[in-house]
Amino acid sequence: MGLDTIIRDGTVVNADATWEADIGIADEQVVAVGDATRFPDADKVIDATDRIVMPGVVDPHVHVADMFSGDTYRTATAAAALGGVTTIIDFGWQAWTGEMSPYDRPASLIEGIERKQEKADEAFVDFSLHGGITREDPAVFDDLKMAIESGVTSFKMYTTYEMGLSYGFIDRVLEQLADIGGVAVVHTEDPTICDTRTDMLRAAGRGDPTDYPDSRPDYAEAVSAATVGRLAAEHGAKYYGFHTTSRKALAELERVRSEAGPETIRAETCTHYTALDESVYEEQGNLAMIAPPIRPSADQDALFEHLRRGTLDVVSSDHCGYTRADKDVDDWWDSAFGANGLQTELPVFHDEAVHGRGFSYPALVRVKSALPAKLFGLPRKGAIAPGADADIVVFDPNTTYEIDAADNASISDFTLYQGREVTGGVETTLVRGEPVVEDGELVASPGHGEFVSREPPEWTPDTVLQ
Repeated sequence: MGLDTIIRDGTVVNADATWEADIGIADEQVVAVGDATRFPDADKVIDATDRIVMPGVVDPHVHVADMFSGDTYRTATAAAALGGVTTIIDFGWQAWTGEMSPYDRPASLIEGIERKQEKADEAFVDFSLHGGITREDPAVFDDLKMAIESGVTSFKMYTTYEMGLSYGFIDRVLEQLADIGGVAVVHTEDPTICDTRTDMLRAAGRGDPTDYPDSRPDYAEAVSAATVGRLAAEHGAKYYGFHTTSRKALAELERVRSEAGPETIRAETCTHYTALDESVYEEQGNLAMIAPPIRPSADQDALFEHLRRGTLDVVSSDHCGYTRADKDVDDWWDSAFGANGLQTELPVFHDEAVHGRGFSYPALVRVKSALPAKLFGLPRKGAIAPGADADIVVFDPNTTYEIDAADNASISDFTLYQGREVTGGVETTLVRGEPVVEDGELVASPGHGEFVSREPPEWTPDTVLQ
């Protein structure tokens, strides 16, 4: 039997090794890793000389086509493919009513999952979903098992905003998830602290973007992370802390993880928190309005310390497809919160972590591909090995270029990295063996991406190298 594609003469990187090898692809899978002279002939050969060949990025924190993003699946996943992201995990939201809600009536979690799947017919890359719990309706407990049976095995909750849940209700959800093997993913900021401080700033007329970080301090994040982490530990439920930003929150996560183990407590940060510091509010104003806020440079250093130690497992994008019009307001509290990041997350993190801070390529693959695949039950993603999906990125580690929002595939007409020169760029992206990006250009037709059904994961301690 012949091969569909051979990737020749590249440096293959997994989370535990780097070696010179060729890759054979057939029927959407990797079927051989070794010496191409021993492979059957292939219809297509990709020359990866002087290139890194790595598994595609698995991004478990992406907002598409909902109240937090104007992107469609076509625009968001085009950005993903151009950035070397081959699998995303988006959100299927339980509907609620309120000022932030796009819904005219409440609807169930299962309806939210189905509604989002219907929007994804033009995806370029593969996708899965977290179920989003947005109101304290006990009926959701029946939906959790149904969602898991449909392949949605992780569930998003907020402790803040109008769709935030009380710690008491989160406690009940965690107890249920512990019984059925699901994963809780939680936005953790203490609402009483954030709401009180926001009201104080509004009353004082402090609407300049540089005042924004005072409304959501690092200790508000730490208090909430500690509380939800403790609740998860008490029930033995899997808890994955979204977008961790600060040394104080990391200390709390590390403390509860040391007691409960990595079988229970995991966490991520996001590319923008690793690559930017709070000076961005003076330089870019409301464009950088993100919650939690971007922190001082000392917190950046803490993120890298904990990525090396393993307290932080993943670096995601938290992509939100907003435009300048969504951000162009007089006072920061009237701005949309969030920013695009799918297209730039791999080049920027590579530049910051590998080029700037001496991270190894296996460590890069670990936090961008291998661990997100493992923690969210995607056994065929996140590695280059026989039997794995042929989700592969050919990456030039030496190219240097300047990031420009004019290149965005997302609807976003800005980037937080405008004018930043980075080293390292995506040349080719394959999704299940199909070239979606070649020579930095989108070449596939929309609709290649598929929904990936997941099983509840096992969070065994990691054995791959850091």
